[in-house]
Amino acid sequence: MADYRTGIDFGGTKIEITALGMDGAELLRRRIANPGNYPAAIEAMCDLIRGVDQELGGTGTVGIGIPGSISPDTGVIKNANATWLNNQPLIVDMTTALGRAVRIENDANCFALSEAIDGAGAGHHSVFGVIIGTGMGAGIVVDQKLLIGHNHIAGEWGHVPLPWPRIEEFPMPKCFCGNEGCMERFLSGSALAQDWKGPGHRSAANIEQEAEAGDLTAIGALDRYMDRMARACAMAINFMDPDIIVLGGGVSNLDSIYDRVPRLMRRYVITPNCTTPIVRNKHGDSSGVRGAAWLWDDHHTA
Repeated sequence: MADYRTGIDFGGTKIEITALGMDGAELLRRRIANPGNYPAAIEAMCDLIRGVDQELGGTGTVGIGIPGSISPDTGVIKNANATWLNNQPLIVDMTTALGRAVRIENDANCFALSEAIDGAGAGHHSVFGVIIGTGMGAGIVVDQKLLIGHNHIAGEWGHVPLPWPRIEEFPMPKCFCGNEGCMERFLSGSALAQDWKGPGHRSAANIEQEAEAGDLTAIGALDRYMDRMARACAMAINFMDPDIIVLGGGVSNLDSIYDRVPRLMRRYVITPNCTTPIVRNKHGDSSGVRGAAWLWDDHHTA
């Protein structure tokens, strides 16, 4: 039996590790720069895990959250924005290098799991956890178990077309996935920044403050964003009807989402009285690494 749960958040620029006690309390946390190549990343993660074991004097389970997922038919990484991870047998290589079993899951799934277990979605039967930053991803948790899906792509909300499109939203923007009109191209933080300030901009920081000060371009960008977010949430409610939607990532810091979107989405949800709460996450940037640690204890569905 393990002494604690170890989780790793494998990001594009950093690798973060945490250890949670069996009661969910955080025992320690460490962060290093991501070395940016596959062999060095394997070594770095193993060193972090062994360092935690040495410091805590025990052995923990190991879960890793990555910006991609494991292909169920080949066992290699797919859809990772850290492209050098793609087509690599990460779970096999980590298990071999570390000498113990490892579980690996998409980082948005880890976020959703963390918030469902002891975060903003705790106590709810079904939780739709969404990360909206430079990209856009989501995870679905039912009874504190991740819904993975047959193709291991459940929750890829960002790569569904924006619903109920407006004439002025055509032609639909091209997405890196090869399709057109994906919600990520309308709802990510960088998409909001470009709608506000024009092509090339990636940050929408202070857009609410600028709108309150009377900046008409900021007001217009926020109005369009809130309506698009309402359409996106309404679509999720229409096909999934979760008990709660939990938002994470940089865009989740927009205060106006939690007031405006629930009101706007009632137009699109096919029920006379939609009361689905949309809430800000509890654990913030810690949710990904905490969710990776929670991949054991029967929270993960193979």
